[in-house]
Amino acid sequence: MNSQSGVYVFCAIKENVPKQFGKVNFNGLENDVYTIHYQNIAMVVTKVNGDLLPDRNNLFAHQHIITEIIKQYSIIPMSFGNVFHSEEDVLLITKHMHDEFEKLFIHLQNKIEVGLKVIAKKDWMKEEMKNNPLLNEWQSSKIDISNPASFYDQIQIGEQAHNFVLGLENKVEQEIYHSLLELAEAGKQNATLPGKTLLNAAFLVDRDKEEAFDQRVNDLYELWKDKVDFKYTGPWPAYNFVDIRLRIEGKI
Repeated sequence: MNSQSGVYVFCAIKENVPKQFGKVNFNGLENDVYTIHYQNIAMVVTKVNGDLLPDRNNLFAHQHIITEIIKQYSIIPMSFGNVFHSEEDVLLITKHMHDEFEKLFIHLQNKIEVGLKVIAKKDWMKEEMKNNPLLNEWQSSKIDISNPASFYDQIQIGEQAHNFVLGLENKVEQEIYHSLLELAEAGKQNATLPGKTLLNAAFLVDRDKEEAFDQRVNDLYELWKDKVDFKYTGPWPAYNFVDIRLRIEGKI
């Protein structure tokens, strides 16, 4: 990003006819959203002026345009902040990456990304800890961790707690993640918050299987609702399954 005017890229779509996607407001300035084409690949872009900071309004504006476009197209999404000096530079990078885009479109055609976080309920965690004698004793405050003499107990508790959480994460992975993976084209597990978020996953789902996938999520929630909460989001562009770096040597 630079302090001069430029061309901002939202995503790539398969389209050989010029398209308009309304307007976007970046940095308080409203500009048209339109396409730049090379053969059957089009970049969805807008003009920008000044530094484009990732503040709340700019991020929301980026996501709003992406959300509108995926209602009509399978897309290759770009992360926030891809600004080029000119339309000619956008055309050059589109030409350079044409073959890679074509392969990605085959992979992403008619597919969406959805996300699922599985968050442990505190009461269930406490009940599960009762099955571990050391953790149950610590939970019942029978071990004084403020006492230097209990240092060895603290080490043991730390190890037991770590293994306890890993055990729950593995159970969720086997019974929830792998069950959903059966209906997905691909899946990815992202970082979790140990002891709280037991699963933080993204799934690439064919739109033809979206209803069946949603139903599987509902069925799994019914089985697990006394133990965990589900945070199910989407549809999203396939951010977790696309790794595109837009670069023109010596310019970006």
